[in-house]
Amino acid sequence: MSHPFSFYPHAASEWSEYFPDCGGTSQSPVDVITTQTKYDPSLVPVMPLGYSQHGNQPFSMHNNGHTGNYDSKLIWSSVQLHLHWGNGGPGVGGSEHTINGRSSDAELHVVHYNAELYPNMSAAMTQRDGLAVLGILIETNPGFNNILNYMSRIRHAGRYQRTFIPAFDVQSLLPKDLGRYYRYNGSLTTPPCYQSVIWTLPYISNLSFSSLQLLKMEMMLYSSKVQEVDRMLLQDNYRITQPLNHRIIFASFSAG
Repeated sequence: MSHPFSFYPHAASEWSEYFPDCGGTSQSPVDVITTQTKYDPSLVPVMPLGYSQHGNQPFSMHNNGHTGNYDSKLIWSSVQLHLHWGNGGPGVGGSEHTINGRSSDAELHVVHYNAELYPNMSAAMTQRDGLAVLGILIETNPGFNNILNYMSRIRHAGRYQRTFIPAFDVQSLLPKDLGRYYRYNGSLTTPPCYQSVIWTLPYISNLSFSSLQLLKMEMMLYSSKVQEVDRMLLQDNYRITQPLNHRIIFASFSAG
């Protein structure tokens, strides 16, 4: 049985027929088998810059029918944040990446593009060195209320389902320790699946949703549009892990 997550109008199992890169050899997400990672002493701690946006332009938030998604002006230019989650079923996670086969409840992606070389996200996403994504595996973090409290305004999919939320410090969503992480070369986890992403996965996120936060996220948004009679909850919007093939996952820390 194919995974329920689809990218309208195609099921995930059919993505590669319409988006060739989705069938590539460097796809994401992956399962990180910690004993098979390679220590790279050149990997320095991640240093987020420009994440504090208090008092700046509000963030635009919309429901694209696939993820809870909003854009802001961070670092050099636009940075996109979005979430992936499951359906609340027992023993069923919602993260895209897994660690030693174990899934977390949800996963936050902070997407950056290489603004030094490319004029915008669209140009960067097709280039090998175009994107960098910080993937946070989430297992109670008050910072997420900045997003969840506004979800009721964008319950349905569609371009007219858009709201603005006050700018906040995006770093409040991130782990305190960004010195210990895994890194590998991969892809976008939704079509067109361009293999242009440098993934950074913090070793321990220390972040979790409260049960109420998780329930709100899993039960509030619809993948259907407002005019559709049959409402479909936006759930299980994660892609299953892909073959690592011959890629190496590096670690910024040694096992010892």
